[in-house]
Order: sequence, then C-alpha cells, then structure tokens
Amino acid sequence: MNPYENLPDKAFWKLAVANKSMFDISDLWDPKFHIKPHEKVATFGSCFAQHIGRALKKREFTWMITEQAPNGSSVDLAKKFNYGVFTARTGNIYTTSLLKQWVEWALGKKNIPSEIWEKNGRYYDPFRPNIEPNGFASTQEVRQSQEQTINSFKTSIIESNYFVFTLGLTESWFNEELGYEYPMCPGTVAGQFDGSKHKFINQQFAQIRANLSDAMELMKSVNPSLKFILTVSPVPLTATNSGKHVAVATMASKSILRAVTDQLSTNRLNVDYFPSYEIINSPIFKGAFFEPNQRSVNPFGVDFVMNTFFNCIKNKYSSNELLDKKNSIEDIGPPSKINSDEICEEVLLEAFGNHI
Repeated sequence: MNPYENLPDKAFWKLAVANKSMFDISDLWDPKFHIKPHEKVATFGSCFAQHIGRALKKREFTWMITEQAPNGSSVDLAKKFNYGVFTARTGNIYTTSLLKQWVEWALGKKNIPSEIWEKNGRYYDPFRPNIEPNGFASTQEVRQSQEQTINSFKTSIIESNYFVFTLGLTESWFNEELGYEYPMCPGTVAGQFDGSKHKFINQQFAQIRANLSDAMELMKSVNPSLKFILTVSPVPLTATNSGKHVAVATMASKSILRAVTDQLSTNRLNVDYFPSYEIINSPIFKGAFFEPNQRSVNPFGVDFVMNTFFNCIKNKYSSNELLDKKNSIEDIGPPSKINSDEICEEVLLEAFGNHI
C-alpha cells in the first residue's frame, strides 16, 4: 500500500493527458468558491482580465461595473474611452505594486501624485495614459476623472463579493525621485522620459508577493468577507527592457508570477487560483490557442478558457442556478472576435521596434 494507489485519474499524466484528446482534458481547476449569479464580481488586471468580465456578463452573472459610461454612449464609444473594460476605469493594472498603489489611493492611505503629462496641447493621466485616446482638455479634467475612478475603485472593493485579479508583468517603471509607479514607461504613450528619475525595475518574487499580500489585506480591512481569484495572463511580453531575449524574459516573468499566485492561493483560504495561463501555454494544447504572431490569444482560446472556468464551477457545485444548458461548453455560441476589442497599452511598445 502506498499513497499513489488511490489517487484520482487527474493525478497521472497518462490517464489525465496522454490518453485523451486535448479538448477532453478535464478537472483542470477545483474551485474553492461557489460563485453564484447574484454575487458581485470585480475584475481588474492585465489585458487578459478583460475577457473574464465579458464572460461573466454573457452568462448572466453579476459583473460589477462601478464606473458607467455617460448616458447615451454607444457600446463602441464607451469601449473606446475605456468604460466597461474593467470594473472601474483604471486601465490595465499590470503589476501587483500597481494594484497596491490603486488600493492605497482608494482607501486614503496615500494621495494620488500631482504629475500630469502634456502632449500637443492635450493632457494625459500618467497612471491611465491611454484612458482618453486623445487626452483631456485640461488638467482639471484629469483631476476630476482621477477622483471619479478612485471613488469607483473603492466602491468595487467595499461592495464586491469576489475580486478577480490577473497578474501580467514583472517589469515596471517608477519615478525613483518621488516613489510611485507608472503602468507604462514615460515617453511611450505620452510624457517625457527622464533617465535621471525614471527607473526600470524587474520585480522579483518576494517584492511581488509582498505587494499582492499587502493589497489584499488592505482590501479585507474594509471588506472582511471579500474573496480573491487570481490568474496569470497567458499573453507573452510585447517587449522587454531586461536585456534578455523576449522569449526568455517572458518565461521568467510568467514563472515568477505563477509561483506567487501558487503560494498565496495554497496558503490562504480566501484566495483561489484559476489556471488560464496553463490552459493557453501548456504543451498539452500544442499552441492551438495562439494567433499566427504566437502572442495574441485567438477567440477559440479565450472561449475555451472561459468555458473551463464556468464548467468547473458547475461540475463541482452541481447547481442549476450556476449555468443552464445554453451556457454549457457545447452551446455557448461562436467565439467573438476579440483582438480588436482587447485594450492593452503594452502592445503600443511594438511601435518602437526598429523592424516593425
């Protein structure tokens, strides 16, 4: 008798993987939480997190939107101005340190910095540089918008039942002089790069873990029942400032982020991890979910990830209120075109490649 004799099929590569079609592989996630359609789910993070919110809405779960587009805005116009992309209009939050920074602003632990960028007579928010495609008309408009989003982000913390966060990057840019972080290097989307004060930091495991842990503890201080679902973006880096080949830098970055999420979700009852990264990147799936550029996730990959998420919840909790037949993996409908819908500042770095 030994511990392996009574393990389920999913514990053995041959039974769980080798003997199956990749589309028949199951039990990839054992969800900790019984998410119900009426419970409020907030979504933030890297670009891939945008698909989670849309999938919740499509299946008639409660995707929490705390910052609404102006009345009369079309769907396309709202998306252009970053409404309904995440729960609040934060733009992409790529790193755990950026998440902590937003939480500190929302809970009044720190004040948002006074820095504003100017370009061609328009004004840009350094912490949401692509939120207004053509910039703001005045610095006052920037401040009003920041205040609205910070308040909306606070509401999402206080009122949500689940906070979904997708970790995207380890590479980051800080104002070394004043001690705050930008989502993008100054001088890319807007602003002016100053090598004397703008510092590149490729964050390591301990720093990333500490910032994420601190952010979650701060959120729980105002919402003790809040639960967290972490994911890692499967999308490779657009560009790297690490000095490594972009493929090597990507693997290093994602491995560190994955290790952080594993440690926190393993050791905390209120934190779960969903394997979107593994579903897209595992050799099991043979790269089938990437577009020809080997970076963008194709619509079939997005739908496969989202169907896995909801079907795992359904299969564990066997509740008719979770998913009805029309929302099963077979009947979810054709995949939607996503590449033009995904809003991601990082992809703008492609413009700085010499041979693009």
